[in-house]
Amino acid sequence: MKSVSRIALGVAIIVGAGSVVATAPAEAKKKPAAPAAQPGARVMKFTPAERAALQPVQTAITAKNWTAAAAALPAAEAAAQGPDAKYAVARFRLEIGLGLNDLAMQSAAIDALIATGQIPAADLPSFYTNQGVLASNAGNKQKAETAFAKVIELTPNDPQALINLATVKNDLRKPSEAVALIQRAIDAKKAMSQPVEESWYKYALKLAYDGRSNPALRAATGRLSRELVAAYPTKENWRDALLIFRETSSLDPAAELDVLRFMRASGALAGERDWYELIDGLYRAGNYGEAKKVLDDGVARRMIDPKKAAFAELIRLNNARLNGDRASLGAEEAKALAGSSGALALKIGDAFYGYGENAKAIALYRAALAKGGVDANLVNTRIAMALLASGDRAGAEAAFKALTGSRADLGAFWVAWMARSGS
Repeated sequence: MKSVSRIALGVAIIVGAGSVVATAPAEAKKKPAAPAAQPGARVMKFTPAERAALQPVQTAITAKNWTAAAAALPAAEAAAQGPDAKYAVARFRLEIGLGLNDLAMQSAAIDALIATGQIPAADLPSFYTNQGVLASNAGNKQKAETAFAKVIELTPNDPQALINLATVKNDLRKPSEAVALIQRAIDAKKAMSQPVEESWYKYALKLAYDGRSNPALRAATGRLSRELVAAYPTKENWRDALLIFRETSSLDPAAELDVLRFMRASGALAGERDWYELIDGLYRAGNYGEAKKVLDDGVARRMIDPKKAAFAELIRLNNARLNGDRASLGAEEAKALAGSSGALALKIGDAFYGYGENAKAIALYRAALAKGGVDANLVNTRIAMALLASGDRAGAEAAFKALTGSRADLGAFWVAWMARSGS
């Protein structure tokens, strides 16, 4: 908020003999000796003393002699007694302030013009906007807040006005109000089928994240993160959104692992540390087939150096379990389907999912739900992932949308990614 827009003054004041009217600029160039009121024009009345004091100011402004105009202004101000003369002085002050690039003069003139109550309704939002910008740049945030609030009162669906007020609200340490205003601005843009600036999403997300100790702002991070990646699905945005999600959500180890799985799917894993965390988590969960798949993918992408000690050891440990694990799955599957343990069915379902046998994984996950004793949201997350991996996009989307609690947010991330990626 560093610059003030050039205010469209709309009409030019002509100070001459007889009646005085406000005319359009093109008409003003004709300089009639005794201008007559045009249809719809408001007749402005000055006393002879007011007219005599105003005339030198207008003559200097017309000649763009701003120094002379400024010198003549105090006499005009002293002579101005009636409302029309005071309005004319304020208008002249604004013209001079613009001509001299004098922000203090512009600010005083705008305040005076608004106070006259004579600004056309259509021009008021522009005047209040400039009042707010000038006040904010001068460090008067309270005055800026009042001005921008007035703009929104007059134009409640103006996205830029909402952003202006949000910026000042944040300066005044009112982050909750700022985030709500930015969300309104985003929604207003969408309602007009206009693209939303990426910076708006990021600004709101930063404010919400910084104020995450506030439950309302903490909750807003999820919505804003999803909106950001839906509109601007860059790897960097996905990573930031998911890291914020992990930090602001109360996730158990299984949910943490599923978030890491999604980070890999969305391309949000960045660096060996991320890859190691996912592979180590899969190994510790007993998902040796999936751990091997992720290891191979990381090496192929050159995100992992298998010769580094940490990865070399992880590869050795996982390979030692891999062959026996795969060979035992047939018997374990039968045992899980025949038994009463939902936990065992879930575990064997995870193993089949890791080896890419999605149909068997889905059957075991559904058996786990039927047997009970498992977290239904966790199992439904895995069902959705397996459905997507099997090519059942519609079924996966429905399953992700059916998740509740913190996993509902994870499901929403999956749905947003599917919509953008075409997966």
